[in-house]
Amino acid sequence: MNKVTLAHAKEHLEDLIAQAEAGEAVSILRDGREVARLTAAGPRRPISLSELKAVTDPMPEQPETAADLVRRMRDEARY
Repeated sequence: MNKVTLAHAKEHLEDLIAQAEAGEAVSILRDGREVARLTAAGPRRPISLSELKAVTDPMPEQPETAADLVRRMRDEARY
């Protein structure tokens, strides 16, 4: 893992991102302590509709739409 100071990271962010994209993790240090880590974002996997349906089917149907709920909450709020 590549370790760099925060000041170096500010000056060379584009290079550090390229390293992360290439698969090398980059640790950013402040006062010698790790405060952040750059890594490559993993590939996104498509959402399985059957898995989504399995999660949402047991949920009860709501009596009002989300828009109506937000409006009601806004109107009933005390200021």
